[in-house]
Formats: sequence, C-alpha cells, structure tokens
Amino acid sequence: MLEPLSLRRLQTSAYMRKAVIQIMGEVVLGISGASGAAYGVRLAEALQELKVPIRLVVSNSGRITLKHECDTTPEELAEKTGALLEEQANIGAKSASGSAPIDAVVICPCSGTTLGKLAAGIGDNLITRSAIVAMKERRKLIIVPREAPYATVHLENMAKLSAWGTIVIPASPGFYNHPTSIEDMVDFVVARILDQIGLKHSIGKRWTGEEIDEF
Repeated sequence: MLEPLSLRRLQTSAYMRKAVIQIMGEVVLGISGASGAAYGVRLAEALQELKVPIRLVVSNSGRITLKHECDTTPEELAEKTGALLEEQANIGAKSASGSAPIDAVVICPCSGTTLGKLAAGIGDNLITRSAIVAMKERRKLIIVPREAPYATVHLENMAKLSAWGTIVIPASPGFYNHPTSIEDMVDFVVARILDQIGLKHSIGKRWTGEEIDEF
C-alpha cells in the first residue's frame, strides 16, 4: 500500500500532467518567401476560428509575398486573426523556446532556402530556430514546400526532414471534391494541415467511400 507522501506525490504529478495538457495549444505559424502566401493566411484564419493561439513569424521575403499575393501585411494579418506577431530576427522569442508550451510549428509556405537550412540543421532566424527546436523537442513540425517544380536538392531535403519526423505537405490540392474556386483548393490543403496538427474542423469535404458507384 502506498505511503501517504508517495500517494500525494503521484496525485501532484498527475495533476501537473493534466495542467500541462490544458495549457498547451499554441501554434507557431511561419510564413517564408515562397509563393503560396494564401495558404498561410487561410491557416491563420482557420486557427483563429478554432480558437487556437497563434504566434506569427514572417520572413522579410514572406512580407513581400504576402503583399504581392494577398495584398496584406504581417501586421494586418496578426490584427485580423488575433495572432501574436514575433520578429524574425528575435531568436530569443517564445516560439524558439524548448520549454515553452508550443503544440506545433507550421511553415506555410516553406521556401527552398528555409527547407535547405532545416535540412542542414541551421537555425539562424526565428522561423528556422523554432523549427529546429520543434525537432529537438519532438514537437509536431509541418512544412508546406514551395510551388512546383522541385529541384533534386529540394526533394532530397524533404526526404531528409521526413525521415526525421517532419510532416511534409506539398501545396497540391486534390480534385475529387470537385472544387469550384481557388478558395476551395486552398481549403483542401489547409484542412490537411489542421488534420496533421490534430485539430477537429469542418473545412472542406471528406471522402465517404460512397462517391463512386460504378464498380
């Protein structure tokens, strides 16, 4: 039979584990300079709708792409989605902490340069450092690589990161749900990202197995 002190220690330990589960939930969203900023914007919107706290980091080239493709700025996106905007140069920010309660790091879109740095273990800015820390801490790391085509070095780097546990989701929407707009195709990719984070959502249509009846 357990001594009272040992029992109290077990109860305290169980309570602390429960408390950790309850307070965790932040997602770091990094937007780098690849084409596909719309995926990052939509993901931020979806996370806000799901009431998931967002820590937003945008690279200098990501800022340019956001403005060119989505006519918005990191500051406007943060204000719109309630995200906390962190500076790319601030490698001491919470997003890059191994002890901070971060659930997942998502780089969407992920440029070829960012991909190469991660594959080489280089964490020289807040986006890459947060991703390296995620790998170190065995957190969920999701990357959405740049638009096609890919150079062999991109494919090799993706394979290397995948072997290390990174989830690679190329921005390649499916068409079995009969999309009728760009928004539908963006939602397809964002839905897959949310699935991999482990969040329940109602974005897009899911396959039921009843769509094809010719067999």
